[in-house]
Amino acid sequence: MTPAARLQSAIEVLEALQDTAKPADRFLRDWFRARRYAGSKDRAAVAERVFAVLRHRASLAWRMADEQPRALVLASLAAEGCDPASIDGLFSGAGYGPRPLNESERAAILSPRTDPAPLWVQDEFPQFLEQELARSLGDALLDEMRAMCARAPIDLRTNTLKATRDDVLRELRDEGFAAEPTPYAPHGIRIAKHVGAAALGRTRAFLDGRFEFQDEAAQIASLLCAAQPGEQILDLAAGAGGKALALAASMSNEGLILARDNDAGRLSQLPPRAARAGVTIIAEELAEADPPGASFDAVFVDAPCSGSGAWRRQPELKWRLTPERLLELQVTQDQLLDQAAATTRGRIVYGTCSLLACENTDRVAAFLARHPAFCIANAEAIWREATCLAPPPGMGDYFRATPRATGTDGFFAAILVRLDKPRGDN
Repeated sequence: MTPAARLQSAIEVLEALQDTAKPADRFLRDWFRARRYAGSKDRAAVAERVFAVLRHRASLAWRMADEQPRALVLASLAAEGCDPASIDGLFSGAGYGPRPLNESERAAILSPRTDPAPLWVQDEFPQFLEQELARSLGDALLDEMRAMCARAPIDLRTNTLKATRDDVLRELRDEGFAAEPTPYAPHGIRIAKHVGAAALGRTRAFLDGRFEFQDEAAQIASLLCAAQPGEQILDLAAGAGGKALALAASMSNEGLILARDNDAGRLSQLPPRAARAGVTIIAEELAEADPPGASFDAVFVDAPCSGSGAWRRQPELKWRLTPERLLELQVTQDQLLDQAAATTRGRIVYGTCSLLACENTDRVAAFLARHPAFCIANAEAIWREATCLAPPPGMGDYFRATPRATGTDGFFAAILVRLDKPRGDN
């Protein structure tokens, strides 16, 4: 593919992403499978352009006063320092490239805006979230949003049912990967230099089940469940089962984990993952109208959320979120917490990959108001007891992870425990 053809491909991918809920990386994989003529360098160049646009869409659209994919790709070239003559050459319509520039496009490139950009443009987030993000992040807003625009590393969780972290580190280094221990999660491994998950997924260590892909913040949240061998745990909204597998390792594969989700497609990914990991204590259940009637030692609520903590990995989530969808998610979060309260005899771990207080501390406060039989357990104390390690940054009553503070995805976790005597009783 010529450089111009790569640009046209990026425009087409961005146009198609407007009409799908599929994650951008998965969409790109499928898009290229249907276009075998694109070589590895072509695929890398198109993907890099698409993700650069998604990460910086607000400022690129501001420059062009246009949110359409073609305008965004044009602005991305200008932002990289590409001179107008070179842009004209790429947008000539030749060699499967984009059609020539019109006068308004040429004017936007030649005469960039000089008026001050608003905060949401500078920090690359949806305008409607400005007040909520400012409330949630305070003075750290600018630094956090800049950190969120960076490329995320790949984090792995050692499956302690089959190997130690040192074993897996040695294997990966022998295969040429720049693997290092994560700074906080005791079983985590970080691949800081960017490599594709596909390359790691072909390693013998992965195929034999000695590690799973999981961000360090999610690993920390799983450990905060303090799962013990022999316990019965409900993984509510389990998805593809990443937290369930981590819990099974903490439990030495002894006890029972019920992984429940309303998406049969996601849940179907868990049995082969469990088989590869050597996990036999997980049962899957498709969520129906009624919650499970059994009583569990602990319920892990990995709640559907805005995904604002995962914007480094999935920047498209920024622009798919709407005010209406955010309100719908909060209703779902409350419902899941109520289900958890009805099915645990012990504790609830409520987690989201969100930076937003409206999905995190607000939901916990609303839950405690509805359920006086529960109180907050201090996350730092539970971490120290469960791991015998110093706590990571952002851990106190709650656990709050962010790319700037912890070098991980954004994540929130709260531990709620059932009291012997409800609050307010005499």
